[in-house]
Amino acid sequence: MSTQIILTALVDSLGAEGDTVTVADGYARNYLFPKGLAMPATAGNLRRVESLRKKREATLVSQLADAKVAAGQLVKQSYTITAAAGDDGKLYGSVTSADISEALKKEGIEVDRRKIVVEHPIRELGVYDVDVKLHPDVATKVKIWVVGLDGGTAPAAKSATADEKAGKKTPKADKKK
Repeated sequence: MSTQIILTALVDSLGAEGDTVTVADGYARNYLFPKGLAMPATAGNLRRVESLRKKREATLVSQLADAKVAAGQLVKQSYTITAAAGDDGKLYGSVTSADISEALKKEGIEVDRRKIVVEHPIRELGVYDVDVKLHPDVATKVKIWVVGLDGGTAPAAKSATADEKAGKKTPKADKKK
């Protein structure tokens, strides 16, 4: 036996919210209905779902417009994250999507950390382009500057005076007169 249901949420391998599908009675009765993932496909429920679908489409259109505006703001500037790093430019830890989200929040742009895609952990000082997926149809790149606590963006080269202070001999000191 099978029954026709209306999905109230996205269910993998079945469909999206608002879809009318046919499933086995036991699957609907024992899994989908108790979890709130579906409801019976009655005439009243079909009318209710149709009105909800119209509201959802209007919401999606406004979310798309908001995502496009936010993408325009993100591309216009770069963002700086300060992190503790060693002399070689390697971070003590890494910069995560939560850190990037917090840096964007300081600039007045709210982006959920789950929408920020960091392919590889950022573990060195430098400049990085990070993908941000604001909406299924809107994605952009954000330029992130990872700088050390002292403000440097790359490992500093040792100077001769630093070597002399450490007690190391330089080629000038070895020359005899």
